[in-house]
Amino acid sequence: MSAPDTTPAGRDAAAGLAVGPDGLARPAWASGDDLLREYYDTEWGVPVHGEQGLYERISLEGFQAGLSWVTVLRKRPAFREVFHDFEPDVVAAFTEDDVERLMADARIIRNRAKIRAAITNARATVALREDGGLDALVWSFQPEVTPAPRTVADLVTTSPESMALSKELRRRGFAFVGPTTMHALMEAIGMIDVHLVGSHRRGVSGLWAPDGSRRPS
Repeated sequence: MSAPDTTPAGRDAAAGLAVGPDGLARPAWASGDDLLREYYDTEWGVPVHGEQGLYERISLEGFQAGLSWVTVLRKRPAFREVFHDFEPDVVAAFTEDDVERLMADARIIRNRAKIRAAITNARATVALREDGGLDALVWSFQPEVTPAPRTVADLVTTSPESMALSKELRRRGFAFVGPTTMHALMEAIGMIDVHLVGSHRRGVSGLWAPDGSRRPS
């Protein structure tokens, strides 16, 4: 048996990280595709606030369920076009004719249940304005401590907070917001920092102290 590779690159590989030609360490999923690498380096884990931005992220996470995220990214420009930049008021007014129009558009993910969920969620988003709004609701489930995964084996797909957020959104009339989907949302919008400890993006959200506790807002 050969000796373990204890070089920095070897340690990164053991953790599930890949060091790119630029010398930066990223998880393997963000290293092999230019679009995923750009998304990881500029968007994933960066805090997202505001009704429209959060509604878009919830919608796209719903469309991703059961598929790869790169599929959603490749179709995101078309999604933004046909859903009018995910303006909740506009989508909330969609009718069955709009559902059929979207089902005929090969540029997006043509899943009737997911399309209807996006419309349902737009209406639920509008209704939430009377009770604090989507931003306040979603971010109220930010945990007090973020994970600090050192290897991919440390990553989880649900948490008590994602289960609670899922339950509350469902109570408010949202669809396609299961605990796993909401955990993915929390990762993507920086509510938790699940960048691997060795990644060059660890700590990019600016929300967490080195010990994993929340910084004062």
